[in-house]
Amino acid sequence: MVHHTIATNTTSASSASSKISPMKLTLLRLVATALIVGTLVACSTPPAPSPSYPGGMPAPRPTGPYAVPGDTGPLPPPLAQPKSRWTPVRWAELPGFADDALHEAWNAWIKSCERPVAPFTALCSEVRQLSIATGEEQRAWMVARLQPYRVEATDGNPDGLLTAYYEPLMDAARQSGNGFNVPIYRTPAGFGARKPWYTRQQIETLPEAQAALQGRAIAWLRDPVESMVLHIQGSGRLRITEADGSTTMLRVAYAGTNDQPYGSIGRWLLDQGYTRDATWPGIRAWLAANPQRTNELMWTNPRYVFFKEEPLVGMDAGFGPKGAQGVPLTPGRSIAVDRQSIPYGTPVWLASSGPQVQLSRLVLAQDTGSAILGAVRADYFTGWGPEAGDIAGRLKQNLRLWVLWPK
Repeated sequence: MVHHTIATNTTSASSASSKISPMKLTLLRLVATALIVGTLVACSTPPAPSPSYPGGMPAPRPTGPYAVPGDTGPLPPPLAQPKSRWTPVRWAELPGFADDALHEAWNAWIKSCERPVAPFTALCSEVRQLSIATGEEQRAWMVARLQPYRVEATDGNPDGLLTAYYEPLMDAARQSGNGFNVPIYRTPAGFGARKPWYTRQQIETLPEAQAALQGRAIAWLRDPVESMVLHIQGSGRLRITEADGSTTMLRVAYAGTNDQPYGSIGRWLLDQGYTRDATWPGIRAWLAANPQRTNELMWTNPRYVFFKEEPLVGMDAGFGPKGAQGVPLTPGRSIAVDRQSIPYGTPVWLASSGPQVQLSRLVLAQDTGSAILGAVRADYFTGWGPEAGDIAGRLKQNLRLWVLWPK
């Protein structure tokens, strides 16, 4: 999943020594349990219930330090990444480590194990077994097997920026008409022969571009702003009215772009002095007052996204679209990162406090985005539906990150 952000104005081995002996007993018991119920039990663990905002912004929790007896041994050396520096720390530094509902994150971790990356591949069998463990057993395992590192910029700055993204939920129709006149296209015929492909304006006006897209519409939307939201987020859920009048839920997932540069319509409005509110409500308000300028505004973003249709049934409905790691995103537990700072599949401790949310929790680095650049930078997947969209559109606040790396 590739998405953009709209511009707005607005320890060492000895450190866990006191845990090692009981951990061995715990893991043996878990292995025995897993053998009884079958090794696939973890893979079939259902996600948490999913309301319209499945991530469910948590209420503020106590964030006192997590005392780890014996966490006094020498720390390993720092680690360097292309865009960040990782400084080893004690577990006590992680805000809220004792309070997070880790089982919610375990679904995301198991998803990452579907496409494991080194050095986490060797841990995946234990991660799956621990899906039936208690929170304290999961915490003890993490302390025994992982070392936290504070993510910093190369100059040592640990502070960064948290934003959020979501999966829009929209009404659509299989056929154009009755107010549904904005197409969602599959990749065009002969796609790849011309790079870059036509701009957004050319796609909507040139006969040769229209000919290449003939019969390629997956569905039709009512609103060009909804279409732009879909193009920016890179995926969406559609409530489709079929030709026979029945209703189907499906996902349209990112399939490619025209390889044109991305332009922010919100930034254009700000730069022209047309508005001081470049949020989606502000953009809609400007368009309501200037409907004749809809095309002019939309065409300031030359990039055009093509989609593919995916079924949305069973367990698929409880997860988001696939991220850049190639696994489905988990609401409230998946983040997009700059992969030159944090590799895909890495468990990360995220802490952010601001007017929108209070977060201290385990998340998984499973996606990226064109605007997600820098050492301490993350985009938080909030889920789908209006509430998720409202939070994603407003979230912009401080961030600190700790990667949890195998010892």
